[in-house]
Amino acid sequence: MASARPSVVIVGGGIGGLFAANALIAHGLKVEVYEQAPQLGEVGAGVYITPNSVRQLERVGLGPSVEKWGARVGSGSRYFRDDGTAIAPVQVTDSAGWNATFGMHRADFVNLLAEKLPAGVVRTGHRCTGFEQTDDKARVSFTNGAVAEADIVIGADGIHSELRPFIFPPSTPVFSNTVAYRGLVPHERVPHWPTDRWQMWLGKGKHFLVFPVRAGKIINYVGFVPADEQMKESWSAQGDPDALRREFAGWDPRIEGLLKEVQSTFKWALYDREPLPTWTKGRMTLLGDAAHPMLPHLGQGANQSIEDGMALATILANADAKTAPAALLAYEGLRRERVAGVQRGARENGLRYDTFHGDVAKRDAEITAHASFRKRLYDHDVVPEAKEAAMKLAS
Repeated sequence: MASARPSVVIVGGGIGGLFAANALIAHGLKVEVYEQAPQLGEVGAGVYITPNSVRQLERVGLGPSVEKWGARVGSGSRYFRDDGTAIAPVQVTDSAGWNATFGMHRADFVNLLAEKLPAGVVRTGHRCTGFEQTDDKARVSFTNGAVAEADIVIGADGIHSELRPFIFPPSTPVFSNTVAYRGLVPHERVPHWPTDRWQMWLGKGKHFLVFPVRAGKIINYVGFVPADEQMKESWSAQGDPDALRREFAGWDPRIEGLLKEVQSTFKWALYDREPLPTWTKGRMTLLGDAAHPMLPHLGQGANQSIEDGMALATILANADAKTAPAALLAYEGLRRERVAGVQRGARENGLRYDTFHGDVAKRDAEITAHASFRKRLYDHDVVPEAKEAAMKLAS
């Protein structure tokens, strides 16, 4: 019976938490989302959405919103050497040729996920400070004195998760020795820039990525450079536009032209974590970056969190309050190996982009061959295996 389905509290109102709420509600579950910020939103930057998650967004009725707010990237997408010489096409479809790959502004993505939810589901201004559970219930406390109780708690509160230490001892994020400068340029300032493709330039120890967002009205850029000091992970540390321009001086004139229009930029140190041996304890589990923060070199952070949310919702739709802890373990068992592989793949791809041994032809061949990995990544559909896991749980 639907009334017997477990109630859920989600801590974290980012992309992963908000999509999970949409997926859970679509499966008939009662959900509350608690976000520490006073209002929902993301610092202005782009996010890459690929077919493996777009098929899940479509399942909860968000396909038209993605089409409206995203910028579809297509067959013109390319890898280049730093001087502008073309290396290879970029894989933007799954094996069947389905092109559902979009650049999106993070704020737009958060907004479209939130707008789909019923009024009152999301509660901002709630910073999590504690967690406790009994055999029957899980309880989260907040700095404002509020307490939320449910059959299940989902920690979707990012790489600095407050809930992760209740499941696994604290660990130190792994610094990649790379910093990314990222920001946005209105397309009207670079009207010649194509708005239908994802483009990346590769050089010695550095790479530069550009793709459109907000239906092509804005161009998103990210410049990846070696870091000589560690800095706390942040989306919002101010960077120096002139320092960014110096990093890519002498590269393809297209990049130099784009960077002339950069008036402000953010500096983002790249960290991930070693894969966790467990995400779940009793009535609480983790999702997205709280469970598996990854480097951005496959563009999969948001996409994997969306896969997580759909897997969790599909399994919990067949659970009740009593069987909820077993359902969470089934979800973890389904997801942990896949996302660990994607985490490793993101690290390896960053090295492929930036490791330069003088053998440019070898690097270019590896970049070309990498299309087959992306096809497998994009072909994945989490729902059939999640349904199978749910059936095993019920039997």
